[in-house]
Amino acid sequence: MQKRENLLYVGIDLHKETHTAVMVNCWNEKLEVVVIENKPSEFKKLAEKVNRKTRSLGLNPIYGLENAYGYGRSLAVWLIENDYTVKDINPALAYDQRKSAPMFRKNDEWDAYCVATVLINQLHTLPDAKPKDNEWTLSQLVNQREMLVKDGIRFKNGLHEQISMAYPSYHKFFSEIDGKCAMYFWRAYPSPVHLESKTAEELTAEFKEIARITKRDKAELILDCVQNDGNTIREYQESRDFITRSLVRNLEHQKEELAGVDEEIEKNLHTFDYKLTSMPGIGITVASKLIAEIGDIRRFSNADKLARFAGVAPVKFSSAGKGKEQSSRQGNRQLHGLFYFLAVTMVSMPKNGTPNHPVFHSYYMRKISEGKTKSQALVCIMRRLVNIVYGMMKNKTEYREPVLEEEQ
Repeated sequence: MQKRENLLYVGIDLHKETHTAVMVNCWNEKLEVVVIENKPSEFKKLAEKVNRKTRSLGLNPIYGLENAYGYGRSLAVWLIENDYTVKDINPALAYDQRKSAPMFRKNDEWDAYCVATVLINQLHTLPDAKPKDNEWTLSQLVNQREMLVKDGIRFKNGLHEQISMAYPSYHKFFSEIDGKCAMYFWRAYPSPVHLESKTAEELTAEFKEIARITKRDKAELILDCVQNDGNTIREYQESRDFITRSLVRNLEHQKEELAGVDEEIEKNLHTFDYKLTSMPGIGITVASKLIAEIGDIRRFSNADKLARFAGVAPVKFSSAGKGKEQSSRQGNRQLHGLFYFLAVTMVSMPKNGTPNHPVFHSYYMRKISEGKTKSQALVCIMRRLVNIVYGMMKNKTEYREPVLEEEQ
């Protein structure tokens, strides 16, 4: 364990275009301020200036980066590759340090100094920065997928709005507004005016080329609904037709991009030796989200810490020896939502009457019989899932089906 007085502390405030570094000794004395651009050529200049200062003082450098996995990821990777010690400073710690000052100040130099102060005070408890390319890439792919999914929802809502005006009865002939046959129809016939003089035989022939529909029922139903709906054409119909076709093009492009991202996610998952998809209810999408949110599983010494990180573990509020445990509103809410989704999936009962996961369903019903509410019982399921996911990632093992108590 290094002595504090033998180190030169470099706190860095990170931004998209520039980084501000402040060199501080163990007595919290500010020695030098360096501002660099966020590019590798500038990283070398920073290291050279720090090395000159450490040689003149006979100290060893240690770097503290406020969130080394955001804008400072490139700098953290460069420093680690060049054998420098880098600590990851949680932004909440730096914020608390700023608030603890008698007079509140806010500029890049002061922020960097607060980062260096946290580095000095919590040197032996701060985690090392360990940005990995595969984890970072998977996280970026998951974020890209989330944006595409949201875009698809937005495009479909817009298409519903346009189609409901032109075809009030469209739900009767297309159950899915973004199906292959439906997308062709909205693009070719965005409003009933384009269907004039069209026969059921012609529509059936067109549908057959798109979705292999051979019956005339679909085409006849469309024409009947259009006739029964009455006149839905209004002024500026051409502009609304353009909007409909534009939304269809956007949806088609979104589907292509989403398929490409899913393919890249599946390829990236092979770089991890995790077998999360062997567990029922966890597909490629859920597994990628879990890995992206959890990151390096080794930073959690046990499942309890992962549960607290996910906001699943209860928090105890007490005073004078009295108090009670309450559900946590802290933690990673994205990860909390994933475990909640998995818990609901495990205990849900399909129409065939067989639960998706008999063991978890039995455990869920037992908790309810003990007096817990459904929400509390789901939290118990989430806590069990945290233990299982932690064990599978820590030991890189496949999922093993538990045995029901009755069978035991």
